Amino acid sequence: MTDPLDILHTTFGFSDFRGVQRQVVDRVLGGQNTLAVMPTGAGKSLCYQVPSLALDGTCVVVSPLIALMHDQLRAAEAVGIRAATLTSVDENREETIQRFRAGQLDLLYVAPERASGESFRNLLGQTRLSLFAIDEAHCVSEWGHDFRPDYRLLRPLLDRFGDVPRLALTATADAHTRADILEQLGIPQEGLIVAGFDRPNIRYTIAPRENTTRQILDLLAEQPGPGIVYAQTRAGVEKLAEKLAETGRPVLPYHAGLDPAVRRRNQAAFVASEEMVVVATVAFGMGIDKPDVRFVAHAGLPKSIEAYYQETGRAGRDGDPAVAHLFWGADDFARARQRIGEVEPGRQAGERARLTALGALVETAGCRRRILLRHFGEDAPETCGNCDNCLSPPAAIDASVTAQKFLSAVFRTGMMFGVGYIESVLLGQSSERSLMNGHEQLSVFGIVDGEEAALLKPVARALLLRDALRTNAHGGLEFGPEAKALLKGQAELKLVLPPKRERRAKRGRAVGGGVNPIGNPLFEALRAKRREIAMEAGLPPYVIFHDSVLRDMAMLRPGTLNALGQLSGVGARKLEAYGDTFLQVIREAA
Repeated sequence: MTDPLDILHTTFGFSDFRGVQRQVVDRVLGGQNTLAVMPTGAGKSLCYQVPSLALDGTCVVVSPLIALMHDQLRAAEAVGIRAATLTSVDENREETIQRFRAGQLDLLYVAPERASGESFRNLLGQTRLSLFAIDEAHCVSEWGHDFRPDYRLLRPLLDRFGDVPRLALTATADAHTRADILEQLGIPQEGLIVAGFDRPNIRYTIAPRENTTRQILDLLAEQPGPGIVYAQTRAGVEKLAEKLAETGRPVLPYHAGLDPAVRRRNQAAFVASEEMVVVATVAFGMGIDKPDVRFVAHAGLPKSIEAYYQETGRAGRDGDPAVAHLFWGADDFARARQRIGEVEPGRQAGERARLTALGALVETAGCRRRILLRHFGEDAPETCGNCDNCLSPPAAIDASVTAQKFLSAVFRTGMMFGVGYIESVLLGQSSERSLMNGHEQLSVFGIVDGEEAALLKPVARALLLRDALRTNAHGGLEFGPEAKALLKGQAELKLVLPPKRERRAKRGRAVGGGVNPIGNPLFEALRAKRREIAMEAGLPPYVIFHDSVLRDMAMLRPGTLNALGQLSGVGARKLEAYGDTFLQVIREAA
């Protein structure tokens, strides 16, 4: 068996393993079944790629999406790994099967639907297997946020080849989901390795939705790199993509209503681009193995903290600074509660708990990262220094009296009117409607003025979030289960008032400070050469070299192949394929 450290250095160009990678690889090489929970960007794929080269036989990788498999295939082939996919869209299936039977593959990527079939099981019996790697393993659990029933059918396959070690990998699994994965895939408790969930390079920012388009346009002005904007509906995707494209930035939509060929084309364009923004529904992203996404924005509330963590985790996979912005509204929580009422009764308690956890995340005046990490059972310091609340601590005030006034106005007007009308009554704004309804005679008419008037909108938002108010089918406000305690003074309403945010208009100055030496002539020349090579080869630029490698080239200016090969991320295959070309760029810049 080849030394895994030699493989890591020669094939991938890294001097040592990171985090728990070595621990996972050692278990796999020892033939032990393992579940590795590692944050996105921690190098999960190396945990099966290195053993696939160290062991005799083929590693079978179960992956949920064809696009993800093809991204992983390109990256594996770029470093010299003998890899193939066996999917419904591959035209070389017969050739792949022949290579597999002949023992000419280190990695074979398949979807769970194929892996769980009898014919595939029979095929596996015709060659030597080194490992089963189950990627995105949270899909096996009904407790996971992205359950895929076909993952539940993998156990018979794994047990049929019981002497082949199995490695399950995920970035997103709370304690309940982890326990379920272990049980479903037949992995012992001692096989669980949890690396932690912190993504310190991602800056988390959460703000109430005011003018979503303007807020996201501000974000685009600050962030010049590739980004993903999640909208909640197909129509919302189309409308927002059209508005953002008016800036001149390349922007494309992605949702299930588009023609499949258009979706594939848009996804491929995004993967290959160094500045494109894709506006998408949440279906987009799980199949994207793009390391240089600089920002992720949510134009509405995600389904759960697990979903938020995974979706924001698509930013900054290369370890460079990235930002995650969430813009939420009280109506998001109202719609979420309606959806909970439509699911089967046995799941409602769990869904309510998930929504409550989201409410705590958006409403907190404390550290966002702390809430995220504690949700996954991980201890965390009081402050992280890289979320909006830690960087600019908000004020927290007691708005209980204003909340009581608002609830009283809802009650006295008959629970028939929306937020805007209730505000106008409290502010004493006379209108034909208030005269006709006789509401100007109510004791609540005009009882709010001065500085308190500015609290009405955030108080209404907080009451809806906390389920003290609900919207009925006609858009009117009515009491929710939390209203009574607030009205009676048995509960408080603490209101978080974020600091005023300065609008930045200068493009190219990323929040958190970009690490790329933009404007450095050698760095820009190296990027241009990388872009040229990638275009000719039909590959995304990051498959050639990550930005971090180009930064090292620009700073250290290696003059020989040997010196270039010492840079982190330059393995033997890439050194042979691209070394002379990039050395020439460095020499010309001297």
